[in-house]
Amino acid sequence: MKLSRRILSVALLAAIAAPAAHAEVPIDVIAGSEITFEGLLQADANWFNSDVANLNGDAQDGRDFDGELRRAELVLKGKGPGNLEWVIGYDAKADKWLDTNLKYKLGGNANHYLQFGQFKQPNSLEELSSTKNNDFISKATITNTWAVARRVGAAYSVGDANWSVTGAYFDDELKRGLAAGAGYGVRGTWAPINATGSILHLGLSYVNYDAELPAVGANNLVDTQRWRARPQADLSGTRLIDTGNLTLADKVATTGVEAFWVHGPLKLQGEYMRSTTSRGGAFSDFTGTGAYVSAVWNVTGETWGYKAGVPTTPLPNEPGRGMLQLALRYDTMDLNDGSLNTSGATPVVTGVLGGEMDAWTVGANWYLRSNFKLAANYVKVSTSKYNSTAKAIVNDDPSIVEFRAQFFW
Repeated sequence: MKLSRRILSVALLAAIAAPAAHAEVPIDVIAGSEITFEGLLQADANWFNSDVANLNGDAQDGRDFDGELRRAELVLKGKGPGNLEWVIGYDAKADKWLDTNLKYKLGGNANHYLQFGQFKQPNSLEELSSTKNNDFISKATITNTWAVARRVGAAYSVGDANWSVTGAYFDDELKRGLAAGAGYGVRGTWAPINATGSILHLGLSYVNYDAELPAVGANNLVDTQRWRARPQADLSGTRLIDTGNLTLADKVATTGVEAFWVHGPLKLQGEYMRSTTSRGGAFSDFTGTGAYVSAVWNVTGETWGYKAGVPTTPLPNEPGRGMLQLALRYDTMDLNDGSLNTSGATPVVTGVLGGEMDAWTVGANWYLRSNFKLAANYVKVSTSKYNSTAKAIVNDDPSIVEFRAQFFW
């Protein structure tokens, strides 16, 4: 990780040396390409109020606190020559590549293009939105679980300012050992209302890809998929709902429905996902569902924009005062696709009982000038899951306080 630290140090010096606070740092024009440098640093802290399971499971030290550098993203972008755009992104904290691709705008239209390389696949409104402008510190459970993020592939998109249709074929993530499974995805969006301070967005997406192939047993590789989720806390080492290994898995097919509405300083947003893992042999297919709805209010009066089928977050109207947001989200996921028979001496499970989880998140974000953001969240979680050791359904209802400090340019 010494290389990552050196790269991060150089990035910080470059950002600090920039003449003024800005979202990107111009570098040079080389071979007709206007090159800029962007970065994102996020440091998180979580305080866990565990109920049954120890949420700080990775530490194994009994502490109710965990904190770490969450992201250290470094991005070079180029515009030109002509209608060509390119990007090379790297996360020095996670030691993985981010968006690293070429895009060619057909006819110079930003909404009509071909794209090759690693990029976010066409699904999930929240996943496609900018990480630095997340409404909440942790993304919704369905986003973290079922959204297909960056994969290597090719995409074609057509549309205008109010609608788009994007299709893509993808394979593994760029770095070996990360997300895998070849497949395809398609997303369509429509904004019947798209004016300053008034936006209505509707979207539908579908992805289908091969199940992953982790090792199962001593010497075998069996097509396997596993779905599990943290309790709305990215630093938690514990998943409170978990399907376990779904062996003889074949394909994963996820359908997503999305919408958001902007009225002045208020934004309402929601998504629903249904994901089916098809299985062979005597196993039945597994289907899980989940959704979230959220509301964000810009107390200081700013409103959102709209670009490429996602909302865009503005800079503060008054940089010295900053932009203050208050937010509320309800999140739910159901990983049960089976039944429990307790009529006999021993409970009998048919299918998969991965559990159910609901969560309420209350949050506040403060964007200061053009480069800083502070965020605080309180999360209350309620889960129920069959425990094979206890031979009963166990409820686990923890809460978490989360804090994030962010610097971006």
